[in-house]
Amino acid sequence: MTRKPIRVLVVDDSASVRQVLSSILSQSPGIEVMGTAGDVYAATRRMQNEVPDVLILDIEMPGMDGLTFLRKIMAQRPIPVIICSTLTGTGSPTLFEALESGAVEVLAKPRIDTRNALLETADRLRHAVHAAAQAKPRPRAPRPVMQIEAKLTADVIMPPPLSGRFHARTDRIACIGISTGGTETLREVLEALPANCPGIAVVQHMPEKFTAAFARRLDSICAMEIKEAEDGDEMKIGRVLIAPGNRHMLLLRVGQHYRVAIKDGPHVSRHRPSVDVLFRSAAQYAGGNALGIIMTGMGDDGARGLLEMRKAGARTLAQDEESSVVFGMPKEAIEFGAAERVVRLPLIAQEIMAWPQAVNAAGPA
Repeated sequence: MTRKPIRVLVVDDSASVRQVLSSILSQSPGIEVMGTAGDVYAATRRMQNEVPDVLILDIEMPGMDGLTFLRKIMAQRPIPVIICSTLTGTGSPTLFEALESGAVEVLAKPRIDTRNALLETADRLRHAVHAAAQAKPRPRAPRPVMQIEAKLTADVIMPPPLSGRFHARTDRIACIGISTGGTETLREVLEALPANCPGIAVVQHMPEKFTAAFARRLDSICAMEIKEAEDGDEMKIGRVLIAPGNRHMLLLRVGQHYRVAIKDGPHVSRHRPSVDVLFRSAAQYAGGNALGIIMTGMGDDGARGLLEMRKAGARTLAQDEESSVVFGMPKEAIEFGAAERVVRLPLIAQEIMAWPQAVNAAGPA
């Protein structure tokens, strides 16, 4: 049986951008451009006759802007939406507004200045459309605006101790691999964790330079320290390290503790950073001291690495299908025999906090 093509509607006020996006997608197997629109009103009329499988949406447009239209779609009839805009650059609050409002993916406008840039953009766009087509967007109500208090430390009460606590054995750490639909999913997990959570290393598939802004945003709303990882950063209680976009992150053991190494290199499982790279390094250097978690995302990155972690004695979890935006990565890990348990999203933070105590009660690894 022939699989139906993914039908895409492109909404952008620039005729040249509509032409470039349509040309890229029309040449992609399994994708069909059902139409284009120069503003959201034309898009609404087009969608009255046929709802696209995936909507590609600009933000800056005449009349109603793209973010407002996105919120209306997600509140009334959710469909997978990819935001493609010049306003989603490094640190832009628009990037996170789009993700919080329900966008499956956020991409920068295509670069057409060089052939290599255009090819790279085309590959990223095709991958995003295929991933979005598998997504299961849910209705969203606007999140209330919260006043974020400055994150203070114990330094305001008393100076830090002169020496750190002695660790008789290697620390327990957690590694998370996550992709499409993962930005808000990861936020839910980290917001539910206390300041004394185990050290966590995260590979989230995101473009270069976006991860620093993403980490800063999470750091402002979560109890623990969250930062984009730098080469040599120590993993420790109350710290979450997020792999920088376009660089691999590996776990290394230094004495009784762990640090991360940031490396260049080819794409692994079609990704850089790759979940498989992180998980393999955790299997090699942490073994039974590690907890591996694979969450929402398209493809199979992380499945083999998670199996290696399990064989090395680590605990391994996969997010369940119902709570995954895209069940690709967890499904592959489950079918691979890599996941020891399948867990719903609301319970993942509990599993992270319960795991070190359960291991300690059973004795040293």
